[in-house]
Amino acid sequence: MVKYFKRLSLTGAAVMISTAAMAADLPAPVIDYIPEIPAAGGWYLRGDIGYKVYADPTGSFNDPVVGNLRYERESMDNAWMVGVGVGYQFTDYFRGDVTLDYETAAEAKGYAVCGTCTGGFSKESTDIDVWTVMVNGYVDVGTWHNITPYVGAGIGAAYVNTSGTTSVNPGGTTTNYDGDHGEWNLAWALMAGASYAVTPNWSIDAGYRYKNLGTAKTVRYYNTGTGGTRSEFKDLTAHEFRLGARYTFDSYAAASTPSYYPSQPISSNF
Repeated sequence: MVKYFKRLSLTGAAVMISTAAMAADLPAPVIDYIPEIPAAGGWYLRGDIGYKVYADPTGSFNDPVVGNLRYERESMDNAWMVGVGVGYQFTDYFRGDVTLDYETAAEAKGYAVCGTCTGGFSKESTDIDVWTVMVNGYVDVGTWHNITPYVGAGIGAAYVNTSGTTSVNPGGTTTNYDGDHGEWNLAWALMAGASYAVTPNWSIDAGYRYKNLGTAKTVRYYNTGTGGTRSEFKDLTAHEFRLGARYTFDSYAAASTPSYYPSQPISSNF
C-alpha cells in the first residue's frame, strides 16, 4: 500500500511539472477590450409645414370724432406656415434650436359703429402675414419603439405686416388704403408633440404649438380728418398644427446609447 501511494504521488508530480512546462511555452493570452464610447451631441436641421388656427383678435380704431372705437365681432382667417431651423441635441433629454417661420396672409376684420354715416356698422379689414424668429428649448421625455414625446417653449421676435387695408361703410362705399405697414413684436410659444426615428439620422416630427404674436397695425387712414389714425388688432394668438422632418448629422440617436464592440475570444498561438 505504501509503495502504491508513493507511485501515485510521483505520477501527480510528473503531470504538474509537464503542464507547467507546456504553459511556459504558450504566449500570453490576448484579450481584445474596447472601452465604452461616450455619448455625444449632434447638430440637426429641421423643416416644417403647418396649419394655423387664429383666435379672435381685439380690434379698435382711434376715431377723431368719437375717440378710441372698439370693434365688434372681430375674427381672423386661418393660414398656412412653413419653417426651417437648426438645432443641437445637448443630452438624451434636452435639445434646442433656432427657427425661422413664415405665416401666409390671413384677413382680420371687425365691425365699428359708423359715426359719420346713417346708422349701421362699417367693416374694417386688413391682411396680416408674419415672419417669426425664435429660440426654442425641448425636453424629450423618453423613447419607446422609436417614438419620443416632448414638450417645449420658445421666445423670439415676430415681424407682423399688414396690407390690403379696407373700410366698407353701411351704404356700400368702399375705401382701399394702399401700402403696407410692419412692426416687430415680442413673440413666445409653448409646444408639445412627438418624433419618430425612421433611421438613426432621420426623424418625423408631429407637434402642436400655441403662439403669441403681439399686435398688428394698419397703414394710416387718410380720410379721417387727422390723417394719423390706424386700425389695430391686438392679442394675435394662434394654434399651430405642424408636421416636419429632422436630419441629425452626428447620429445622436445611435451615439446616445453606450456602444461596445462584440466580445472577442481569447486567442493564443501554439
